Amino acid sequence: MKRATKILGLIGRAVDYSYSPLIHNRACELLGLEYHYTIFNIAEPCMIGDALRGAKALGIAGFNVTIPYKKNVVPFLDALSEEAASIRAVNTIVNEGGKLIGHNTDIAGFAAPLLPYQESIKGKTLSIFGGGGAALAAIEAFNRFFAPKEILLFVRNPEKTRALLKESSNHNLTILHSSNPEKVRECRVVVNATPIGTRGNNGSPLHLDRELLHSGQIVYDMVYNPLETPLLQAAEQAGAITLSGIEMLIGQAERSFTLWTGMQMPTAAIKEALLQEIQQQ
Repeated sequence: MKRATKILGLIGRAVDYSYSPLIHNRACELLGLEYHYTIFNIAEPCMIGDALRGAKALGIAGFNVTIPYKKNVVPFLDALSEEAASIRAVNTIVNEGGKLIGHNTDIAGFAAPLLPYQESIKGKTLSIFGGGGAALAAIEAFNRFFAPKEILLFVRNPEKTRALLKESSNHNLTILHSSNPEKVRECRVVVNATPIGTRGNNGSPLHLDRELLHSGQIVYDMVYNPLETPLLQAAEQAGAITLSGIEMLIGQAERSFTLWTGMQMPTAAIKEALLQEIQQQ
């Protein structure tokens, strides 16, 4: 008798553009696993609790969680991994016998493409644009793997962000208003952890006319659709090293896949399929 297909999915808002179904369905196909990954668009934060209670009732095997719900899901989970608990943000949920366990694979996934530059980052000032779950993962990754001198967090509402992070032990974190990003010039790494630059959300989190980017920087955009965002294009023109969000997407997806299935994702084949899909579009 054929086993019932297990359902996995992505929780987010207006995320039909996501490549996660392609990644996980192709990986399951290559490995002969009976899983199907789909998208669950949730319109409002007030619906998250109902969605997760329904997931338990339906026996859904797990989820990824993306903008803007990485923190909203936390109160409705039965337990958190150490990584997820450290930043109170979740990007992966595993249904373990009716208990929903929250994980954060963004932290290691974010760090992976920066590791070759680890020595040149250590002891330097770094910057992040955005105050959501993705930014928190980047802060945690920087402190775990790169020992920075200082992290500058550029946000639209510094007071709100300070209130949210008041219990944080990030002694090297400075919160600044995103409309005044001049200090970016001093930064070894510049990270976009906002949706700005996503297909249909044009623009860049930086005022590029101020010539803030230069050849001594690594510019990392978490946006992966399109592959070359306005920020990365500007960084390339300035001579900076550029890192696409595709690297983080695959890095965190690989770790989520293992949590759900217990198996290693065939990442080389998945990356090839993903790039082909993007080029065709």
